[in-house]
Amino acid sequence: MATSPNWTREELVLAFNLYLKLPFGKMHKGNEEVKRLASILGRRTPDSVAMRLANFASVDPYHQQRGIKGMSGGYNQVKPIWDEFINHQEELVFDSERILAEYQHKTIEEIYPEIEFDLKDLKGETKIRAVKVRVNQNVFRQMILKTYESQCAISGINLPELLVAGHIVPWSENEHERLNPENGLCLSNLYDRAYEKGLICVDTDYKILISKRLKAESSKDFYDEFFGRFESRTIRVPKTYQPKKEFLEYRLNCFES
Repeated sequence: MATSPNWTREELVLAFNLYLKLPFGKMHKGNEEVKRLASILGRRTPDSVAMRLANFASVDPYHQQRGIKGMSGGYNQVKPIWDEFINHQEELVFDSERILAEYQHKTIEEIYPEIEFDLKDLKGETKIRAVKVRVNQNVFRQMILKTYESQCAISGINLPELLVAGHIVPWSENEHERLNPENGLCLSNLYDRAYEKGLICVDTDYKILISKRLKAESSKDFYDEFFGRFESRTIRVPKTYQPKKEFLEYRLNCFES
């Protein structure tokens, strides 16, 4: 029986790309996204893709704590990719999207046409950097929606079109943590905006705080319906990659209660 050729770095990077976006319970050969990646790779079966996803779970510290283990051979293959992600998150995530586009005989701009439209007036290195940021933000959104099972952590709204992957420590303030799922909150557009503007906050016990500025509007009809009733409630904390308390503390220090 012929053995399958060793996985190339590009193939492993594409498996990692899917790992970032797919819930752990759906990393099996029957999942349509697993089948799709196998088809894109061409020489890999859904079963082999699922096995590589399991290997990535075995090097993920969260799943290691849960006792998830993979075969040593697969572990050794994927560990360098995981280490590369830890040390160079933005570069690897963007590279994975670029490779995914190439395997489909497309450009990044064709995969993300809305980016091309939004950035059409930019040129040269400025455009390249902007495209990289936008692509990585898109992947981060997919990671956070996966983590929160596509539900707003405050209201429970579960329409992806209305959900935003918000950063706890803002994108511009900590480059190394930009793509860390522990630095994300899945919120509807309303609560993401309120969070970004400092009108609400989440403390280190995952409870919702409301600013004095917003409480000054408590006599208005919208206040109780959209904000007041959530005060001191605990957000919907995800099963994996809960918001890191260090990041929540950072945000709290900027919050005017």
